[in-house]
Amino acid sequence: MKVRHLNCSTIHPPCARLYDPGGQIFRRADLVCHCLLLETGDGPVLVDTGLGMRYIEHREALGKGVFFFLKAPLDPEETAVRQIIRLGYKAEDVRHIVMTHLDLDHAGGLPDFPRARVHLLAPEHDAAMNPTKRERQRYVADMWAHGADWVTHAVGGEDWFGFKDVQEILPDVFLVPLIGHTRGHCGVAVKTGETWLLHCGDAYTDRSEVRPDGKRETPLGPRLYRRRIPVDYERNMTRQRELRRLAREHGDVVTFFCASDPHEFRLLSEGG
Repeated sequence: MKVRHLNCSTIHPPCARLYDPGGQIFRRADLVCHCLLLETGDGPVLVDTGLGMRYIEHREALGKGVFFFLKAPLDPEETAVRQIIRLGYKAEDVRHIVMTHLDLDHAGGLPDFPRARVHLLAPEHDAAMNPTKRERQRYVADMWAHGADWVTHAVGGEDWFGFKDVQEILPDVFLVPLIGHTRGHCGVAVKTGETWLLHCGDAYTDRSEVRPDGKRETPLGPRLYRRRIPVDYERNMTRQRELRRLAREHGDVVTFFCASDPHEFRLLSEGG
């Protein structure tokens, strides 16, 4: 299996200094939508989709407030569908998409792959279909209005490097519950020979949050985000402690990364 790291929409929240102490106050930040393309013997598999073509062509579908805050998507060439076409595939070749969760910057490319089966944890599907008042701001039903072919997976499975209820849903592709950011948030682990990759979704947003030594010098932006966005702050903090342990104890065999940190993306994409 070949694994490709894709940035499927650069997002530009206000005030770069909130995300980088050396950034400018009046310049917007540059964060990524870090997705994976798994080139398997049975065809390409996507892990998350970033924002897709529909929201470049119809930005109003995101909502004016969302577009103002993110200033994305802007570049059609960053969409997952355009990137896989450049690699020689067609959109219909993607028969499986594995979701960490259904926040708009992760699920916005679903309409570009209407034939794909969309895998996710059952609690995440329930949250998106039946959101609470607080959850309504994060899910955009337009993203699955085309009739997404959902494949929901109940929480349950085996232990994996100290994580509970981990299950293989496709050959060498595993769901790792990391609940806290959303009701059904999960990581996606990919076995690559003797080593592993773990896409942590939004379990954290800046690598400083999961330093193995526990020292955190996290910029203000990610700290504010962590306080405001997760549905369960305490469970989210537990997930980060588990990831710090994973880095300390198994960093030689498991490489993990989040969805938005541009430094992680650059290191992994240049090395991949």
